[in-house]
Amino acid sequence: VQLVESGGGLVQPGESLRLSCLASGITFSRHDMSWARQAPGKEVEWVSTISSDGSNTYYAESVKGRFTISRDNAKNTMYLQMNSLKSEDTALYYCCTFKDWGQGTQVTVS
Repeated sequence: VQLVESGGGLVQPGESLRLSCLASGITFSRHDMSWARQAPGKEVEWVSTISSDGSNTYYAESVKGRFTISRDNAKNTMYLQMNSLKSEDTALYYCCTFKDWGQGTQVTVS
């Protein structure tokens, strides 16, 4: 299984970013997928989950209304649209299944 995140970067508060996660080695359309993040010196925090068919989405309270999770099963890709970014969103963002994790993509809001 390989999960490869991309799309991170350095942005100013209030700006937007879209993260992508390309999956291989799994039947992507059969897996619920999630985003998690880890800020410096803090524990890993769950951010959002999307069901295998995309019909259900779930968000942490800290990102609800600002972040949108989506997926394209034809492309084996999941996305996280992040709007109105805040300094506290600064973290390494991971794409994950129930047991596999990517290497992460850094998001810095400053």
